[in-house]
Amino acid sequence: MKVGSGPEGFDVLGDGTTIWVANAQDGTVSLIDFASRKVIDTLAVNAKGANRLKFTLDRKTALISSLGGSELVFVDVASRKVIKRLKIGTGAAGIVMQPDGARAFVACSPDDYVTVIDLKTMDVVGKIDAGGEPDGMAWALRR
Repeated sequence: MKVGSGPEGFDVLGDGTTIWVANAQDGTVSLIDFASRKVIDTLAVNAKGANRLKFTLDRKTALISSLGGSELVFVDVASRKVIKRLKIGTGAAGIVMQPDGARAFVACSPDDYVTVIDLKTMDVVGKIDAGGEPDGMAWALRR
């Protein structure tokens, strides 16, 4: 199956029927029907250098980071339209959601920090100095 040019980050919609793939070279997002393994839509979100794609926990919004740009792109899942572009640094990679769904953390690799995003307001609420080029992230709980 062929998706857009330079497929990179992806996530699976909560019901498991659709996979969204961020395409770095053409700045699009391909939607794949899991059962038929066919591309059912391509969204022109203009996210050149798209690196990661992650759904919010309520699956209403997709966040797309870009190593080739300064913006985090928010896409409304229902309408499949860009709802916001947020300047967060000079490039971004990994995205992880806080377990309660209130915030997202985005690794701004070229800037050596992690940006903290309030998902209700879709605004930057902080930065965490992370040192040498943060990228992939995971959430861990102490027991």
